Amino acid sequence: MGENIGSVARAIKNFSIKKLRIVNPRCNWPNQKAIATSVGAKDVLKNAKIYTSLEKSIGDLDMIFASSSRIRKVNKKIISVSDLKKKIKKNLKIGIIFGPESSGLSNDDISYADYLVKIPTNKKFSSLNLSHSVIIFCFEIFNHFSGNKKLYKSKYKSLLAKKSEVNKFLSFIITRLEKKGFLQPDHKKKSMIRNINNIFHRLNLSDQEIRILLGIFSTLNDFNRKSWIDKRISLFINLEV
Repeated sequence: MGENIGSVARAIKNFSIKKLRIVNPRCNWPNQKAIATSVGAKDVLKNAKIYTSLEKSIGDLDMIFASSSRIRKVNKKIISVSDLKKKIKKNLKIGIIFGPESSGLSNDDISYADYLVKIPTNKKFSSLNLSHSVIIFCFEIFNHFSGNKKLYKSKYKSLLAKKSEVNKFLSFIITRLEKKGFLQPDHKKKSMIRNINNIFHRLNLSDQEIRILLGIFSTLNDFNRKSWIDKRISLFINLEV
């Protein structure tokens, strides 16, 4: 179906794979629904090759993996998708075949494969959407050839707050909590302050975040005072009435 082919094109391009081969598509080709669901992977569809048989589509490849959700009664080595990387080598032309979503690959299709590959799933509900299955394979391959683990750094540039700034902030809120009677009973006061210190010191707050928190607590403090004044005024009005 066009929608499935488009989703597959998008899935493989997410992981830097660009060569798509389509065997006997049910839809007319090229297909507008495929183009619509491919989003930014229209180039993958444009360069996709169409074949009339699976045999012709794999003729130039060195090793074939077949995806299947079922354990078949065939004389094939069955591996998990997580072990795919152990079988793939850079100097080999690799192909991975996926069957129609409704029926999967036939035993005749699987006969062309070197390995049968299974994605571990819920035993009672193992059928996957075609593009979902494809993206799991592509993710494993991408990770294998990417080499070292990726390190991601935030672009957030505010400097980490100095411990002295954190301590000033803590002194500010503890003083106000004490005035509000929050640090009660007295015999638990030290442990409560210790817990408050632990919370804020382990957050690695930036200086900007410290300023924001100071503003929040100051605003809440002013709000509470205003609320208390409003209640006193209301009480006086009621007494006069």
